[in-house]
Formats: sequence, structure tokens, C-alpha cells
Amino acid sequence: MSYQGTSNPIFILGDDAQRTRGRDAQTSNIAAGKAVAEAVRTTLGPRGMDKMLVDSTGEVVITNDGVTILEEMDIEHPAAQMLVEVAQTQESEVGDGTTTASVLAGQLLAKAEDLLGRDVHPTAVVEGYAAARDIGYEAVRDLVLEGELDDDLLRTVAATSMTGKGTGDVNAEALADLVVRAVRHVETDAGTNRDDVRVHTQVGAASSATELVEGIVTDTEPVRDDMPRDLADATVAVIDTKLETRETSADVEYNVTSVDQLNAALDAEESELRRYAAAVRDAGVDVLVSQKGIDDRVAAFLADAGVLAFKSVKKSDVVAIANATGAAVVGDVADIEAADLGAAERVHVERFGDDDLTFIEGGADAAAVTLLVRGSTAHVLSELERAIGDAVDVVIVALDEEGVVPGAGCAEIVVADRIRSEAASIEGRAQLAADAFADALDALPRTFAENTGMDPIDALVDLRAANESGRAGLITSGERGEIADPVAHGVIDPAAVKREALASATDAATMIVRIDDIIAVE
Repeated sequence: MSYQGTSNPIFILGDDAQRTRGRDAQTSNIAAGKAVAEAVRTTLGPRGMDKMLVDSTGEVVITNDGVTILEEMDIEHPAAQMLVEVAQTQESEVGDGTTTASVLAGQLLAKAEDLLGRDVHPTAVVEGYAAARDIGYEAVRDLVLEGELDDDLLRTVAATSMTGKGTGDVNAEALADLVVRAVRHVETDAGTNRDDVRVHTQVGAASSATELVEGIVTDTEPVRDDMPRDLADATVAVIDTKLETRETSADVEYNVTSVDQLNAALDAEESELRRYAAAVRDAGVDVLVSQKGIDDRVAAFLADAGVLAFKSVKKSDVVAIANATGAAVVGDVADIEAADLGAAERVHVERFGDDDLTFIEGGADAAAVTLLVRGSTAHVLSELERAIGDAVDVVIVALDEEGVVPGAGCAEIVVADRIRSEAASIEGRAQLAADAFADALDALPRTFAENTGMDPIDALVDLRAANESGRAGLITSGERGEIADPVAHGVIDPAAVKREALASATDAATMIVRIDDIIAVE
């Protein structure tokens, strides 16, 4: 790269730098973004198709979850990576609508490409898209269904989120009920902490065997087989220290010159280990959870004392167990006091195939719950885990954020029509971009219809007409679809999902449109 402002060019980039400018840069970036959106477009809707993703090691992922697909694709193009970030933002903020946000971003880029081809300046596109987005926010707020979010409505929200994600039409209602019960159990006046609802998977049974555990489920096994496997009204201690012989930090050698000295050293070592076990026993501990190691001899002493112990427990489980039981994490067993102990109505270890699972139930009035998800195969189980995780997210968002709106493409059609009707108030060429934004939104219900087997053009026309006089969406009926009231058919989405999709898709599209220079250094 050189600067021509003087008589001789000044080179400011190395020979290995590649530069793409102007329209070529915009075209390249937009094409990459559209390609990413197209990759997930066929997964949209209740009859969307799945993708099989195979990595270099042969690991297979089968899913129609937008963010999972985009993350597994290992996308390298920087502009395309921005659409991956759209899906990731959507997932982290509201837990669902990742495919919707990605497809919308791709459509916004496609419409922007047309506008740029008609000599509309990128700044005008950005202004028009931002104005349309704000109009969309207001339209979503106006669509929010009135009335209290009771359990029946929340079950509908959860079932809508899981539709077409591997849960099966028969099991969706039962799983939705478990999700709502889980969220309601940990709900407080201050809101709901998502971390209090855990999802644990275990292969080997049908999804109908999924259950709600009022407490924590972990795959941590007891330190010894002769420890008790079922304790009622248990006191729980959580520690973050090794129960092993202490080692010096310095490089020290000990010279042992007699058998008596050796025996004395061994006796001192065993005495230290016995003190660990005695401190646990004297504190009245029934269940000991350690994030670090436990010496085999200490474990034997604990087993003799009737203590159920777990070692090398991963940090996330340690935190969850402490929160659920009301225990404090202690750094030394000698410091354990009554106030540090947690409580659980029952702690038991159950065998599932070749695996042991530990259940810590009823602690501190079950401050945390676990959805124990079952699946017949690993691939089915992975998709179920994603679906149920999304369902938990949308139920919490519906409760804590802005309520719910009609689904099945109804919201998108209404928002698009509102943008068109108010676009006339936008000055200049930004008005063209606002109209294009509405057209991009139309692509979502059109894709719903296409994936459902309906004629996309006829379905879009009929859907617009139906929403002129009432409320209508694209409802799946058998192998086809029909135009009907989504609320009456139980298709409802959180308003926050729609709002976040508008926000994240607009942000990504406008950022890409504004780029007119790409400098790549190899």
C-alpha cells in the first residue's frame, strides 16, 4: 500500500499485505454474510431440516440449532464470523431465536447489496435500518399479549421453543411441563437465576424418562465403594483443600538411619491423615465434597466413620452443591463449623448402566434443581440437551423481561407492515432502506412456509391479508401448513427473542455494510 501525496510514493504496508477496497470489499463481505445465513435457512421453523456436521476427527453433530451449526462450521471469513457472533449474542442474551437472527441478518445484507447497487450511500442504509429497527421495537411491544403469564402459557412458550428440535411432538408437552416446574421452583421475587436450573444428560433411555430432580445431579462417584450410598437428612461439607499428607515447598531430603525413625515418620503421617478424618467426623459431616484430592487412607477412615465422600469434584459442581445445600466452601477441615454445613433431605448414588450418578436432593429447600435428561443415543441426547436448555432460557426471559407475543411468523409480518406504514416519515434515501428492512423481515415467514411445504408466495399474501383483520400465523398441520391464529394453536414466543433478533441482526448488517476497505496480512 502506498500514499501518493508526495512526489514519490510512500509504502506503509508490507509486500505480503492484500487490500480490497470500495465496492469489491462490500461485495465480498456481503456475499460471505449471505452464505452463512443461507447455511442455516433450511433449519428455520417447526419443519426445518437438520444439519450433519463432521469434524476432522470424525466427530459427528446432528442439529438444527442455529448457533451450534455456525460454531461447528469453523468459519474463517471475518465478515461471516460476524454472523456467527449474531447467533452467539442471541443465544447468550435470550437463549433462542439464533436461526431467526442469522437469517434476518443475511436478508438485510442482501437488501443492502441491492440498495448499494442503486447508488444509495452506506450511511443512508445504516440510518434507514436503525430507524426501521426502532419502529420494530415499538411494534413488538404492542404485540405483547395482555394478562398474567400463568403456567399454562409458560408451558406453551417452552413447547414452542422445543418444536422441531428433536424432542418429538409427543414428548414436547411433557418436557415443557418439567421445564416450567423447574423454573417456577427457583423463581424468586428478585427474578430467576439461570444457573439454578441445571441440565444433566444420561444416555440409555427414551426422552420420556426425563425427570425433574429438586437438587443437584452430578456424575461424581464416591471415593470408595464401601461408603454409604443412601443418606437421609444429611449434613454436607464442601472443602477446597487436599486431604493428603503435606509436602514441603523446598527441595528437602530426609536421612532415615533406623527402623524406629522410619516407623515414627509413618506413624506421624498416618496420625495426620487420621486427624483429617476425625475433624470431618467430629464436625458432624455426613457428606464431604472436595474439589481436590483425598488420600486413600483418609477415604478408608471416612468410610469407617460412615461418611460419604467425593473427591476431585469439578468447580461448577462444587459451587452448585454449595449453593443448593447452603454450605460454605471451607479451606481447611479443621475450620469446619456448624454454620459452614449445608443440609440435604437425601443424598443417594444410583447406577445408570455403567455409570454412577449422585443425587443431592432437597438441600436448603432445593435452592437449585436439575433436569435429568434421558436419550436413547448420544446424538439424540445432545439435541435434547440443547432444546431443553433453550426452553429453560425462554421461560425465564418471558417471566423476567417483556412478556410474550404470537409466533409462527405473525410477529414478523405485523412488524414488517408497521415499518412500511411508518417509513414515509423517514427523510431521504434512508426511507428506501427502511422499506428494504421490511422486505427482509418478510423472508422469515416466507421461509417458514417453504420449509413447511406451502407455496411461499401464496402463503405470504394470505398471511398479510389475515393479519389485516385479525391475528394469524403459519401453523403446521400434519405434513402441510395453514393460516390460523398462533395463540389459539399454542405457538407463542417471548417478546425479548424478537427484540434481540432485530437488534443483533441490524447491528451485524450495518457494521458489514459500512466496511469499504479490507486489509489482510498473511
